Amino acid sequence: MSLNFEIEAETRQDVGKGASRRLRKADKVPAIIYGAGKPPQSLVIDQNIMLRNLEQEAFYSHILTVKVDGKPQKAVLKAVQRHPFKAQIMHIDLLRTSAKQKLRMHVPLHFLGEDVAPGIKEGGLLSHTLIEAEIECLPADLPEFLEVDVSELELNGLVHLSEIKLPKGVAIPALAQGEEYDQVVASIHLQKLVIEDEEGEEGEEGEVGEVGEVGEADEAGEAEDAE
Repeated sequence: MSLNFEIEAETRQDVGKGASRRLRKADKVPAIIYGAGKPPQSLVIDQNIMLRNLEQEAFYSHILTVKVDGKPQKAVLKAVQRHPFKAQIMHIDLLRTSAKQKLRMHVPLHFLGEDVAPGIKEGGLLSHTLIEAEIECLPADLPEFLEVDVSELELNGLVHLSEIKLPKGVAIPALAQGEEYDQVVASIHLQKLVIEDEEGEEGEEGEVGEVGEVGEADEAGEAEDAE
């Protein structure tokens, strides 16, 4: 089911660190929206609504409708600054989108077929080297996520960026820079087991095979007033 995220925002009149602190105490988030050939706008967004939105994975890779003083603008989330230990958002960066202008976004990777992968059945462990990938596409082609099929991955096998099946109109910019940028996305290897001697000292590492056996040896969008 297609999701439709709408954000209610107001134009921010006062700026500066002091003003930002007052907004946060009032459960508001200072934000900025920029791009698409238009001047940046300082905004105010409800803190609690944004916290709920950010709990959804799709929110990070979706075209959002940002209603600024009631007038809608299309945008994507570009940056979130969070408090180091409180459940509080310090600042939000939003990038306007243009239907004819490609954008670069990081989208999550969803791994399929782990339960039937031959390498897993042989006792291997699937390692996710990347959990997201940067893509380039027009806003209309922006996928919510990319699927990585590991159903045929053997023990000691690797999956690279170039092996991800991309939707129409979507590209991975890194691949255009050469083979050395074709990163490993996932791999299956035997688990490492540290063997201790009788005195409790660590011995040599071995590889875990079957259960009970030991085998052989991841434009101006900066927050101008964030703290």
